[in-house]
Amino acid sequence: MTGRSPRLLRDIPPVAAQENKEGVPPQRSPAKGSPESRASSPAALPTRCGYVALIGAPNAGKSTLLNQLVGHKLAIVSPKVQTTRSRLLGIVVAGASQLVFVDTPGIFEPRRRLDRAMVAAAWTGAADSDIAVLLVDAAHCGERGIDGDTRHILDRLAERRNPAVLALNKIDLVRRDSLLGLAAELGQKAAFEQVFMISGLTGDGVEDLKRHLTALVPPGPWLFPEDQLSDAPERLIAAEVTREQVFVQLHQELPYAATVETESWEERPDGSARIAQVIYVQRPGQRAIVLGNGGRRIKTIGARARAELEQRFGRRVHLFLFVKVRENWIDDRERYDALGLDYNA
Repeated sequence: MTGRSPRLLRDIPPVAAQENKEGVPPQRSPAKGSPESRASSPAALPTRCGYVALIGAPNAGKSTLLNQLVGHKLAIVSPKVQTTRSRLLGIVVAGASQLVFVDTPGIFEPRRRLDRAMVAAAWTGAADSDIAVLLVDAAHCGERGIDGDTRHILDRLAERRNPAVLALNKIDLVRRDSLLGLAAELGQKAAFEQVFMISGLTGDGVEDLKRHLTALVPPGPWLFPEDQLSDAPERLIAAEVTREQVFVQLHQELPYAATVETESWEERPDGSARIAQVIYVQRPGQRAIVLGNGGRRIKTIGARARAELEQRFGRRVHLFLFVKVRENWIDDRERYDALGLDYNA
């Protein structure tokens, strides 16, 4: 992973920022800093650009793969399923191609409003993309067989007209003979343009996947500046960093009952940032757990989140966390809007 800070939504032109906020892909006009904006010679290498959706069942490793592809930690990760709640773009330049990866929530059988909104966001990301990469946890499916969530995804993929690529993930945990059998079984259920065996954690096979995708995306101008890694606003990234620590530090079902909101962001004269965030939970008892005995747990969450924020943004961060009870936050329309989720999904 590189140490450079991602260029974020506030750095891109206002028109493009407005379009991304509404969830509409920007028009395919040359981005500042792209080859088209610099080269006028007919002999210039033709560019390619396309959206690539990373889809799969919960905990298939989509966010880990996105971070590996981009070479920078954009998406939060945890061993718990359903960590990703909204779509996140990761932008990669490889040669004359610009790949716009869409990290989507895991696809599963939804039960709550939030579940339905997350799954809808995943399918919207797949529908709007030029290519879909189905990520399958080869360790899980190789041992227990193809799970119901993955079977449902395969059925939906069979209806797509755009190319689909199969990526068997976590190959470092599986015997090769099992991988070949799993690839053959999955290939019978949907038409894949190509099959790759990768490890998002170690990076094994990821460059081969990226190289293939650069040739598969359609010809066209780049949509983002060359040095931009994501379209996510800094406020959202900061909230996600803290939410990751909530997942890491807390156990069982409590992380799913919590959400994090960046309440204020103040730029200080010395170049540092003062960030105030609220961790919302649904019940008073949950608030006590997040705070911990003598406030120790919230201090740990804050210290680790602050350290990562300083590393990501390359400057000093003063992070202030508050824990509040909002019983119905999971049905709060404003939270869905902030996450880019469809409240009525």
